[in-house]
Amino acid sequence: MPRDKTLSHIRVNRAIKEEFLAKGFEDASIRSIAARAGMTSAGLYRHYSDKEAMFNAMVEPLVEEINEWTHKHVGKRFDLMKEGADGNGAVSESIVDLVRDVIIPRKDEFKLLMTCSRGTRYENYIHEYALENQKIFMKSIEYLKSKGYPTADIDEEELHMLLSSYLTACFEPVIHEYDESKLDRYLNTVQEFFMPGWLKIMGLK
Repeated sequence: MPRDKTLSHIRVNRAIKEEFLAKGFEDASIRSIAARAGMTSAGLYRHYSDKEAMFNAMVEPLVEEINEWTHKHVGKRFDLMKEGADGNGAVSESIVDLVRDVIIPRKDEFKLLMTCSRGTRYENYIHEYALENQKIFMKSIEYLKSKGYPTADIDEEELHMLLSSYLTACFEPVIHEYDESKLDRYLNTVQEFFMPGWLKIMGLK
C-alpha cells in the first residue's frame, strides 16, 4: 500500500474508533466518520464497504487474539491435567491472565466489543464466550471425574451463571477504565476470590 494511502487508512481507522466509542455502532454515522477523517463519505467507502465492515475491522483482531489465547490455554490445561499436575499447576492461567496479556493492551477495542456493539454480530459476545468456556469447563470436570478427582456435582445452568459472574468481574475494571494500580489490585482480588471456588469445583483442592 503506498505511503499516502497507508496514512489515510490510519486516519480513517482512528476516526472509526472515535465515532463508535462516542456513539456506539447503532448511532454512529458514515457522514460523521468521514468528517472525523477529513474526507467525503465516498472516500470512506474506498476503505470499507459499509459501517459493519468498519466495526468488524476494529474488533476482529482482538476477538482472534482472545480465541487464540483461549485455545492455547485449554490445550495447556489438559496437558497439565494428563501429567497429574496439582491444582495450582493445572489451573496456572485464568481469565485474569487473559485480561492482562490480551485485553488491557487493546482496551479501546475491548470497550467497543463490550459496550458499543449493539446491532452487530458481536452484541452477545460475553454470553457466547461464557458458553464456549462452559463447554470447556464441563469437559475438564468430566475428565477429572474419570480420573477419580472429587469434582463437584454442578449442572450447565449453574456453571453458566458462575462463569458469567466471573467474566463480568474480570472485564468490568477494563470497561470502567480504572487506572493501572487500581486495575491490578482489582484483578488480584477477583483471582483470589474466584480461584478457590474453581479448584473446589474441579476437585483439585
